[in-house]
Amino acid sequence: MEIYIKLFEVLFPVFFIVGIGYLLGKKSPNLDTSFITNYAANFGTPALVIFAVLSSGVTYSIFAEYFIYSLIAIILFAIIGILFLIPMKKDFIRELPPFILPNTGNMGIPICLFAYGSLGMGVAAAISSVVILLHFTLNVFLANKKFDIKIIIKSPSFYAILFAVLFLYFEIKTPTFVLNTVMLLAYGMIVLILISLGVALTKLKVFSFKSSAISSIGRVIIGPIIGFILIKIFNLSGFAAGVLLIQSSMPSAILTYLIASIYSPKEIVDNIASMIVVSTLMSLVTVPITVFIALKYFS
Repeated sequence: MEIYIKLFEVLFPVFFIVGIGYLLGKKSPNLDTSFITNYAANFGTPALVIFAVLSSGVTYSIFAEYFIYSLIAIILFAIIGILFLIPMKKDFIRELPPFILPNTGNMGIPICLFAYGSLGMGVAAAISSVVILLHFTLNVFLANKKFDIKIIIKSPSFYAILFAVLFLYFEIKTPTFVLNTVMLLAYGMIVLILISLGVALTKLKVFSFKSSAISSIGRVIIGPIIGFILIKIFNLSGFAAGVLLIQSSMPSAILTYLIASIYSPKEIVDNIASMIVVSTLMSLVTVPITVFIALKYFS
């Protein structure tokens, strides 16, 4: 019974806030959430990286280890994505991002925090750092089919990850005022992004449920299977293994839609939007199951 109570305590806050966003979106169909995107990109996400990494007590070696595991997982996600997209005659370049870039930040980090405490948040941030970097590099390249180094140079998240890694590596104590500031910025962003996700579920349309459902299986069902395979291959155990499993199960990140809407044709944008909606809805079932397994066997 205790594990079910823990499961409820972990998931209820996240899904409840998404639900608030959904109700707000239904009540105010013209609600503009663009300011949330701007805030998250320029302030919230960099703050989340710094706070989650430097306040958690995670060491540089653990951070680096799970950063690498995350890279391996994303390569495997990409292979699965291509295997799904080619038979469906989809653009396997432009439609690959929602397969390989799960919502490990705004959904994954708080779930891992509630499940495993601050150390869980630190490992989750290591995994999410890879995803964040790839959003502003690989995601843009796939959406645009053209690489632009200026996007990395202009990305605050890139410098936040660099800052956090240097502080970890040289074991520099982060000033309290810095941690307090990034904590407020990060927690504020998590709430706002989860609300915007709920609002987005009222606006984004599913244009092809069948293909979106098939694609979403690759994200929220095969994703955690890949996480479990990595745990077995590298003989991982404890809370960090549980975090890897949970992060592998997250639905497609809404940022893949926002980037596609800038660089990709409308048909591609519609397909990505459909996958985000369906994978997020499917995650209401698959994520609780994955978190239950993580809490039961990796704690």
